[in-house]
Amino acid sequence: MRTQTPRRCIAALSALALTCALAACGDNVDPSQTPQAGASSISGSFAGAGASSQQTAVEAWIAGYQKRNPNAKISYNPSGSGAGVTTFLTGATVWAGSDKPLDDEQVEQSKKVCAGQTAFDVPVYISPLAIVFRLRGVSDAGKHVRMDAATVAKVFNGKITKWNDATIAKQNPDLDLPATPITVVHRSDKSGTTLNFVEYLKAAAPGDWPHKLSENWPNDVGQGAKGTSGVISTIDQADGTIGYSDYSQAGGLGTISIKVGDGYTDISADAASKAVANATLSGEAKGEHRVVLDIDHTTTEEGAYPIVLVSYDIACPVYSDANTARFAKSWLSYVVSDKGQQDAMNATGSAPLPSNVAKTVRQSVDAINAK
Repeated sequence: MRTQTPRRCIAALSALALTCALAACGDNVDPSQTPQAGASSISGSFAGAGASSQQTAVEAWIAGYQKRNPNAKISYNPSGSGAGVTTFLTGATVWAGSDKPLDDEQVEQSKKVCAGQTAFDVPVYISPLAIVFRLRGVSDAGKHVRMDAATVAKVFNGKITKWNDATIAKQNPDLDLPATPITVVHRSDKSGTTLNFVEYLKAAAPGDWPHKLSENWPNDVGQGAKGTSGVISTIDQADGTIGYSDYSQAGGLGTISIKVGDGYTDISADAASKAVANATLSGEAKGEHRVVLDIDHTTTEEGAYPIVLVSYDIACPVYSDANTARFAKSWLSYVVSDKGQQDAMNATGSAPLPSNVAKTVRQSVDAINAK
């Protein structure tokens, strides 16, 4: 089946409603067991770079892929989404990982490294973004704090400054919240994680989050820390702190339960996957084979967790070198397979690609070939 244009893909995905979970209706086999990706079919050295959010998942993918392809030497530099895309556009890497889809200028630039064709981006890693906190007597007791979107926005915009504020207390009648000052911790560096988090705030609480979408933190509330590890380390060092991170990095910190519909949803991989199952394809993504998701951050579906990071892999539909093309097709086929997604889940607690999304992604990956 040929890959459809974004507009046709939207219709196809809408018809399927994107409601089927990967574990329930996936029909994808492990490509590492197919002739294309057999034990000795791929050899050579191949490099990727980009989103640090994917690092642990990529390490698991490399280990799983090399069990069947021991002669393939694969490296990944978690240099960040922007740096990874820049490196890819120079032709120095086979693929890039990015928490942000390509923009129009990058799509056009990619013709130089994709044999005259434009690169495409497909979702490969879905992780709920945790709002993490440290609050003595609460987080260390394993308790969640409930907040609706407006409350989260007011906290991160500096309008709510104490943990026992009436707005928070009303949503948590069973908790004895202290009057501890709230200290917001945010990313100081340009970050796809920040972009995905503020997308939720902008969509779900527009009246309380007036800032434009950006990979840079948009206000001067709280303190900045570099990278996910910096945010987690800073929060872990002081009482009353709150920030955001990939769920896989939350560790023993407390997490905020988010109001969805009439109830509150605790963060989990399954809850994130449920939110992504209701996604549609963006009609603004120019170029063929692209699978860029629009997440419904305002979903009211019970059990869905709407603060989700969708991280993409960026590749060429056409490579000048035949062996590179064979690797890219084999590698991405494995990454989005049931086995690849399960490997990522085991390593990071990520959410699986819903099967309807995975099926569309495979159409794009299948289009990869050599010039």
